[in-house]
Amino acid sequence: MIERIGIQLIGERIKEPKKFIQVVVGPRQVGKTTMILQVLEKISIPHLYETADGVSENSAAWLSQIWEGVRMQAKAGDLSEFLLVIDEVQKIDNWSETVKKEWDYDMRMGLNIKIILLGSSRLLIQKGLTESLAGRFEIINLFHWSFAEMQAAFGWDIQQYVYFGGYPGSAHLIKEEKRWKDYIKNSLVETSISKDILMITRVDKPALLRQLFELGSFYSGQIFSFNKMLGQLLDAGNTTTLSHYLTLLNDSGLLGGLEKYTGNIVKARSSSPKFQVFNNALLTTCLDLSFEKAIVDSTSWGRLVESAIGAHLINNRLIGDYELYYWREGKYEVDFVLKKGSKLIGLEVKSGAKIQNNGMSVFAGKYGNAKVLLVGTSGIPYQEFLKINPAALF
Repeated sequence: MIERIGIQLIGERIKEPKKFIQVVVGPRQVGKTTMILQVLEKISIPHLYETADGVSENSAAWLSQIWEGVRMQAKAGDLSEFLLVIDEVQKIDNWSETVKKEWDYDMRMGLNIKIILLGSSRLLIQKGLTESLAGRFEIINLFHWSFAEMQAAFGWDIQQYVYFGGYPGSAHLIKEEKRWKDYIKNSLVETSISKDILMITRVDKPALLRQLFELGSFYSGQIFSFNKMLGQLLDAGNTTTLSHYLTLLNDSGLLGGLEKYTGNIVKARSSSPKFQVFNNALLTTCLDLSFEKAIVDSTSWGRLVESAIGAHLINNRLIGDYELYYWREGKYEVDFVLKKGSKLIGLEVKSGAKIQNNGMSVFAGKYGNAKVLLVGTSGIPYQEFLKINPAALF
């Protein structure tokens, strides 16, 4: 069974002296539970894994009872340390207040009970951490599967990854495309929107949020102003509402909106977003295009490749500690701009059907300190780029 990169990091954190709660967050179906169970198989520290799946939302008492049981077990066994793992912790009402109370009690009493929390709702996890657990936690982000991981686990080639994306749970369905698309839409997307956004965040226009997701996914890799978008949406709204909803979709690991690189934060935030899905499956399920047709249609394939590159960059953004933008000035464009400190990289994705617009040379002339890279035709092969850590480019 494949082991994700986070396994080593979590293993190292467990071995360290108790100092912080470790919080593992990420979108649905990226392997958080599988990864932590693999970690638990490797360690010698006494541990207990519990999941809040099926627990009543107001059962904060359940969490306290689990915690007290661990204390009794550690005391009875005269154990010097113990690891408690709670999965889907966001399903417990007021979970962060309960965790704070129990954690602080252990710290006062000198009890060496280490804690790992897992959650599929980044929105709710972030809210709970900032409201109750300030200074007590570290976050370990887990994102969608990369090409290297899907290739290692399922033997996928680059064409399969670009089209079907990186949801491991759907890999066995790709020979039945309609069934695969239905699974992505109903079991992943709808569940993420319904349970990870609408149930935990005030959304006055849920139909508008869904429309934004569908439209943004369809236009992944393209720049689209909110004003122009309002003309295509059925539900009434405004640009402020759309911007807020896009933030919710971004924090759920579904759809992001890249800002324009200007060198000025205020101008960047007022720019039209460039939509970018976090997983190419979210784009291809919106298209009336089969796998067989996509791989022979150079225009459609170029679009899918650019979106796959963007998904790779946006997923690695937090891990690589870089900022991600696009650049446009007049008729000139650069697909992606990566910024880390004072270092700047302009990255253009070029497929055989894409028209050259000389944007890279104009960008390089404007920002003399920038490194410029070409991915695709006459540049780094995109199948190779999708295997590297983008942070290594700096």
